[in-house]
Amino acid sequence: MKRGLFLTFEGMDGCGKSTQMRRLVDRLRGMRKTVLETAEPGGTPIGVQIRRILLAAANQELSPTAELLLYFAARAQNVDQWIEPALERGEIVIADRFTDSTMVYQGCGRGLGAETVLALDRIACRGLQPDLTLLLDIDLETSLARARARNAAAAHNETRMDEQSVEFHRQVREAYLALAEREKQRIRVIDGRAARDEVEAAIWRVVRPYVL
Repeated sequence: MKRGLFLTFEGMDGCGKSTQMRRLVDRLRGMRKTVLETAEPGGTPIGVQIRRILLAAANQELSPTAELLLYFAARAQNVDQWIEPALERGEIVIADRFTDSTMVYQGCGRGLGAETVLALDRIACRGLQPDLTLLLDIDLETSLARARARNAAAAHNETRMDEQSVEFHRQVREAYLALAEREKQRIRVIDGRAARDEVEAAIWRVVRPYVL
């Protein structure tokens, strides 16, 4: 059986990842493709429990190293329980975030370094890397404004990462763009500031050759 396709969405909070991922999943399922959608941190039931710890606004004392290990604990469970089995069945797997997020948020934003992130990635993911990554890029001001508006509307407490300093988020965006520059074949940058339909069309132009 032919191995499946692994696609990931990346970007800062408020970039529109979740909306565009939903649209792509609906399009592919409309084409009778079998798609597994997942999100990080989370995905599996165990991952969802870890997510609550990572994103709860009350957990500001969580250390950078503990944060990093928890992200990879959730990812390892996701890879073992959901992602790898689906790929082995020949399905399309689409994930809202993967190791690229950890590289920019913890490796760069937290200052833990790329080598530390890659060492844990080798343990948790065992060489698994997305076939294609869609990076939705928006400016810092738009990102923070959208994230705050979303949090206010949703009235939830998953705001710990959003509440980091402006400088932290600036470093994250710069790290994303630098990563995309280094891995041009895998990571495709999409302008997330355009209208939703325009963003969807831009994403489909990139994804279409991989699925047809």
